[in-house]
Amino acid sequence: MKKISTFFAHAKEELYKVIFPTKVQVRQAFFAVMLVVVAVALFLALVDFIMSLIVSSVI
Repeated sequence: MKKISTFFAHAKEELYKVIFPTKVQVRQAFFAVMLVVVAVALFLALVDFIMSLIVSSVI
């Protein structure tokens, strides 16, 4: 039981050291991630379209 209470005491101490992001930082990270996701999706859609054109021209 002593180990469990020690674990939770140390976990609580570590949580006080955590610096959580601000709303602005979260918003900036969200838009950066969405931009990358959209760019990769468009790139993959373009590659898929080109590959389908190549395959349909061969068949």
